[in-house]
Order: sequence, then C-alpha cells, then structure tokens
Amino acid sequence: MAEIKVPELAESITEGTIAEWLKQPGDYIEKGETIAELETDKVNVEINSEQAGVLQKHLHEAGDTVEVGEAIATIDENAKEGSAPAASEDSAPAKEEAPKAEAPKEEASNKAEETDSNDSEHVIASPSARKLAREKGINLNDIQARDPLGRVRKEDVEAHGQKPASQPAKESKQAEPKKDEFGGKPHERIKMSRRRQTIAKRLVDVQQESAMLTTFNEVDMSAVMDIRKRRKDAFQEEHDGTRLGFMSFFTKAVVGALKKYPLLNAEIQGNEIVKKDFYDIGMAVSTNDGLVVPVVRDAERLSFAGIEKEISDLGKKARDNKLALSDLQGGTFTITNGGVFGSLLSTPILNAPQVGILGMHTIQWRPVAIDQDRMENRPMMYLALSYDHRIVDGKEAVSFLVTVKKLLEEPEQLLLEG
Repeated sequence: MAEIKVPELAESITEGTIAEWLKQPGDYIEKGETIAELETDKVNVEINSEQAGVLQKHLHEAGDTVEVGEAIATIDENAKEGSAPAASEDSAPAKEEAPKAEAPKEEASNKAEETDSNDSEHVIASPSARKLAREKGINLNDIQARDPLGRVRKEDVEAHGQKPASQPAKESKQAEPKKDEFGGKPHERIKMSRRRQTIAKRLVDVQQESAMLTTFNEVDMSAVMDIRKRRKDAFQEEHDGTRLGFMSFFTKAVVGALKKYPLLNAEIQGNEIVKKDFYDIGMAVSTNDGLVVPVVRDAERLSFAGIEKEISDLGKKARDNKLALSDLQGGTFTITNGGVFGSLLSTPILNAPQVGILGMHTIQWRPVAIDQDRMENRPMMYLALSYDHRIVDGKEAVSFLVTVKKLLEEPEQLLLEG
C-alpha cells in the first residue's frame, strides 16, 4: 500500500484546497494519471499518482485544506484492474450485510450525510473540523470561522452554539443574531473561493504597503488602427492564423519605455532596489475564478507575432484553467486591459512586488484639435499608469507614460525603440 501525497508546488505556496476528486476508491489508476485537482492561491494544480494500482481510500474530502507533503489518498500497487478496494476500519458496511430491520434507518442516515456533504462541500475546513461537525450533526455553513481567510477549525465547531457561562439565558437569547437581517428580502450567501480570498487580501496589502499613485494620459490610436487595417489579413496568413491585435503594440511600447525608465521595471527588497535588465510582462486575464496574470517571457526578444501568439496561448490556458505555476511567476511589469469590458477610465492596482502597471481602456471616437483652426474625430484611448512612489518619482512616471503614448502614435519607432 502506498500513499499519494501533495507534491512540491512553488516556493511561496505551502498548502492548497482539494477542489475536486477525479478518481474514486475502487478505480484503477495508471502511473502519472491525475486523481485530484488542488486549488492554490494562484492556480489549480493536478495531483498525479506516482504508482499504478487501485485507489483504496480518500484521506481528505473535497474542500479540505492540505499541506505540501501531506498524504491525501492510498493506493494498492499490487491490486489489479477491476478489483475492489480493501476494507478499512472506518469503511461503511455493505448494505447486504446489514440487518433488514436496520435498512430504513441506515438509508435515512446516508441521505442525511449526503445532504450535509452537499451543503458543506464549498466550505474550507480542516479534516478534524469536518469530522466533529458530522458527529454533532452541524452544517459547516452555519459555523462562524475565526480564521481571517474563513477556514473552519475544530475549535470553531466546538464553540458553535455555546452560550457564555456568565450570561443569563434570557440575555443570551436576545444577543443571538437575527436569522434574517434583510427583513425577508431575497438574498444569497456565497462562500469566497480560496483564490478570491487571496486576491482580496493581496489587493488590500498592496494599498497598505505601497505608496501607490496613478497618472493619466490619452493616446491617439489612428496610426495603430491604420496598420492593423492594412496588414491584418497578410499578417494572419503569414503567421499561421495568429491575429495582429493591440496588445503586441502596447507590449512593444511598454518595453521601449521601460528601457528609458528602468525603475518602473524594478522592485523593492528590504532596503534595496532591484533593477531588472529583462522584460517579463504580465498580462492580466479575467477568468470565472478571478483575475490571473500570466507572464510573457523576454518580451523584448519577441516579434509582434511572437507576442500575439504567447498572449493567445496564455489566455486560452487561463480560461481553461490550465495555467502552470511557472506561467504566473516572476513578472516585472503588468498590462491590464479594462477596455475589453467597456471601461473608459480606471485606476489599476499594483501587482506586488512590481512597482508599475499600465491600464488600457476602451477606444472612443472624440473630436480632437489638430491645430488652432482644425478639429477631427479621432479614435482616442485613456491610459493609466499606477506606480509605487517609494522608488518612482512623479516626473519619471509621467515621462514613462508620455513615451508609451509617442511610441503608439508613431508605431514605426517600435522597430527601433520597442
């Protein structure tokens, strides 16, 4: 009998939550086959079996938090395909072995357990908390967790429903929270996923730990749109279906500006500034599970087609929940495009430990003064640069954004400076 353990994930990730069991006890598992999906703070990770054999037992349920190196299941390497899992001390007896008189009672108990499991499957709780809650017949959704991330622990279950000893029974009853705080109006409570909780915590941490400011500008997109209109069909045909989008222009412009203003490509470590001479550009992607920022590596070395292909591949992996941890680590600067959702103007939040993030927005046709006598309708986009004022001064931030603007309005310079 062998154990299947949580593998090493990444330096900053020490635990995760079992999102889903893909294999059940009794299933035959090939070596390297995926048995479960683990949700971490950044991505979902597949847990594979290092042995072939029959899965004997789940040591944790979906929703349980497990640490790196912890056993989550057992497998019998000597069992053959089609053989039943070995019985264990805590296995439930088979129905046919149970006395007929007890069958209705057992069936009702099973239904109650099934209902409780369905109600509690999305609650993050320790195994001991889940076990105690089942013994006491308490739904995990009813328990108030003291953990800031919402994880239910054994002591939370023990404290559930207890009244303070010093308080009279009548006073305790009055102090109980109202069952309906919204006056009977329809509402729904949804448990935040592990990733959403992490996103929320990190966004708050960034605003508390950095001196974040935002500067704005606008760019005339006429030249870029003209190139795309003239070249998009030939570009797509030449590069095996890869489309010429806006992101390659912005990536090249950002790299060109970062070369001129390197502090925006740096980070703070203690009392030191780490200036990076490489350009790994993060691309914020919205998924059903929250925002992720996969990284285009060595963007300065890629062609327009190379950048577009990387962005397309990473976006698809993000939407399909197939991103690896390596796809998310080590970005030096981030670009986020709220314009795809129609945002006209916004203030992007830094992606720590990075000190700069560029926000793109929707393109709108607006009247623009060409000179003192002429006006024309032009496709305009607002740009926003959020930066960490601890190491980036306002002059440098504004100059960076002006450089991005100029490179986009005269895109032939991107071949030289981007």
